[in-house]
Amino acid sequence: MFEFIKGTVEFVCPEYIVIENNGLGFQISTPNPFIYSSKIKQNVIIYLFQYVREDIIALYGFETREEKSLFTKLLSVSGIGPKGALAILASGEVQQVVQAIEQEDESFLVKFPGVGKKTARQMILDLKGKLQNIVPDFFPNLFNVDDRTIPVQADTVAFEEAILALKALGYTDKEIKKISPDLRNEQLSTDQYIKKALQRLLK
Repeated sequence: MFEFIKGTVEFVCPEYIVIENNGLGFQISTPNPFIYSSKIKQNVIIYLFQYVREDIIALYGFETREEKSLFTKLLSVSGIGPKGALAILASGEVQQVVQAIEQEDESFLVKFPGVGKKTARQMILDLKGKLQNIVPDFFPNLFNVDDRTIPVQADTVAFEEAILALKALGYTDKEIKKISPDLRNEQLSTDQYIKKALQRLLK
């Protein structure tokens, strides 16, 4: 089992990133790949989870051990697979997710793509009271957009990349269209677009 990888960010797309380590490129799915867009050719440490089934072997990567731990907890819930767990980590402030589970707030949990009432109830039944050790202040600024100035010419590309990332997380065209007009009026990076979009989708 892999614990982490230390290497260079070589490629970023809506579904995954590629980390180069000793001449090998590792394809790693992460909650929000575009947070690594500004780290191309830079060294990073990513905590890994290896997912193995009869038909697939995949690597999932996280910025912290706590985030990885929550991912594995979510995988233990019937009805939640790796893609669903990634979407929850990407689109929910972690403390909000834990709070919703502890308070049995199904209405919040069903806002995540792929999570219906049955799955939300199962999350509560399986995880309530078991997440206290993974609620430190990690991912504290998930929805905080910083003040970096984004070149106008990069705006359209960044927006389109963000839309692709939202679709990769499982959001439908209908859901994305509802929030697109507001986002179009801003000039942001791909990562910033994703954060703002996720904030609106969870309201």
